[in-house]
Amino acid sequence: MESIRRTRIVELLQREDYGTKVNVKGWVRTKRGSKAVNFIALNDGSTIKNIQIVADVEKFDPEMIKLITTGACLSVNGEMVQSIGSGQNVEIQALEIEVLGTCPADFPMQKKGQSFEYMRQHAHMRLRTNTFGAVFRIRHNMAIAIHQFFHERGFFYFHTPIITASDCEGAGQMFQVTTKNLYDLKKDENGSIIYDDDFFGKTTSLTVSGQLEGELGATSLGQIYTFGPTFRAENSNTPRHLAEFWMIEPEVAFIDLDDLMDLEEDFIKYCVKWALDNCQDDLEFLNKMIDKGLIERLKAVVNTDFVRLTYTEAVKILEEAIAGGHKFEFPVYWGCDFASEHERYLVEEHFNKPVILTDYPKDIKAFYMKMNEDGKTVQGTDVLFPQIGEIIGGSVREENYDKLMARIEEMNIPMKDMWWYLDTRKFGTCPHGGFGLGFERLILFVTGMQNIRDVIPFPRTPKTADF
Repeated sequence: MESIRRTRIVELLQREDYGTKVNVKGWVRTKRGSKAVNFIALNDGSTIKNIQIVADVEKFDPEMIKLITTGACLSVNGEMVQSIGSGQNVEIQALEIEVLGTCPADFPMQKKGQSFEYMRQHAHMRLRTNTFGAVFRIRHNMAIAIHQFFHERGFFYFHTPIITASDCEGAGQMFQVTTKNLYDLKKDENGSIIYDDDFFGKTTSLTVSGQLEGELGATSLGQIYTFGPTFRAENSNTPRHLAEFWMIEPEVAFIDLDDLMDLEEDFIKYCVKWALDNCQDDLEFLNKMIDKGLIERLKAVVNTDFVRLTYTEAVKILEEAIAGGHKFEFPVYWGCDFASEHERYLVEEHFNKPVILTDYPKDIKAFYMKMNEDGKTVQGTDVLFPQIGEIIGGSVREENYDKLMARIEEMNIPMKDMWWYLDTRKFGTCPHGGFGLGFERLILFVTGMQNIRDVIPFPRTPKTADF
C-alpha cells in the first residue's frame, strides 16, 4: 500500500477538501452491497460515527473481499469524496485495502441485539460495540471535567494511598493486602496471626476511601481533591455496587454546611453540562438506543435548583406518602437508614428534581461527622439523583478533639493505627468538610445505563475478576 499518514475518523468527518487522498484504519461495523460495489462502515473508536468506504468490487481481489467481515481490522487508502447519502457529508472511495486482522464468524460481538449480561461475559470484546464506545468516551470526558472543575477553583490534586492500615468507614469490609504464605500462617498462643514477618509488619488493606488522608491535605493546602480507585469487600450483587470503583473526594478547610452543599451542586452541574457540551454525538446515540429521556433529564439537572431538605423533613414526607397509600418494601421511621426506594421517591415522585438531604441521625452516619447542637443529628449531606438514589455523600467533619474521641469510643472504633488522624485535631485544628462521589454512579446517570457493571471497563464483583 502507498504510505499515507493515517487520519482519525472523527477528524475526517469534519473535512471538506474533497478529492484528497487519505488513509483510515479501523474495525468493520457492517458490510453490505452487490456484485459490483461494497459499502463498508468503518469505525476507529474516535467517534460514535462510522466512515463509509465505497469499494468497487472489480478493483479488488475477491478473496480479500471475503475477509472483510464484521469485526475485521482494515487499513484503507482512498479518495475523500462528498457523500450523496444521508447522515454524513464525507465518504471514501477505496483505492487500496489491506486486511490487518481477520475476524472469524465466532467473534462474540458478531450479532446484533446481545443482552448486556451476555456482553459482560465478553467484556474484553464489548468495548468494540457502539454502546460501550459511547459510554467510555463519556467516561473519559467526565474525568477531564472533574479535573477541570477543581483546577479552575484552586483545588490541588492530592494522591492518597491505595494500601492503608485504617478503615475510614469503620465497616470492616476491606480486602487484605499481604505477602504472607497463606498455607503456612504463623500464629501466637491465642491463635491470632502474627504479622511481624509480613511486608508492612502489620495488617494492611486496600483503601475504602482517601478521605482521612485527604483531610491532612486540606489542613495544609486549604482545598484538595482525590480521584482514584477504592475497594470494598461487600458481598453485594446489586446493579449499584462494585468491589473496585473510582472515587472523587474533595476536602476543604474553613467550609460550613451551606458552602459544602453549594460545592456539591456546582460540581455535579458542571460535570453534567460538560457532557452536554462535549459528548453530543454519544449522548444522542444513547438517548436513542438506551434511554429516550436521557438528554432531557441531563438538561433538567443543569437548569434546576436542587431541593435542600433535612432528614427529619424527609421522614415526614415519606410517612405522609405511606398514609396516602404508597407502599414501600422497607419501613420508614425516624432513625432508619433510607433505602434506594425512599430516596428515589423523594427525587422522582415528590419533588421531581435532585435533593440534598442533611442532618441525619448520628447513629446511622460515620464517626467523623460534626454533631449538631441537638445532640441527635450530624451535619451529613447526601445528594440524591433520579434513577440513581445517592450519588454524593459528604459532611462537615468534627474538628474538636474531645468530641471526636467521644464518638470514636461510643462507636467502638479501633483507633490504634489512627493516631496521625487524631493529630489533625490536636495541632492547629480547623473547621473543614468534604464529600465523596462514586465516579461510576455519575457515569450511570450521564449515560442512562442501568447497571454499574456497564460503565467501568472491567467490573470487579463477588466471584468475578475476569480479564
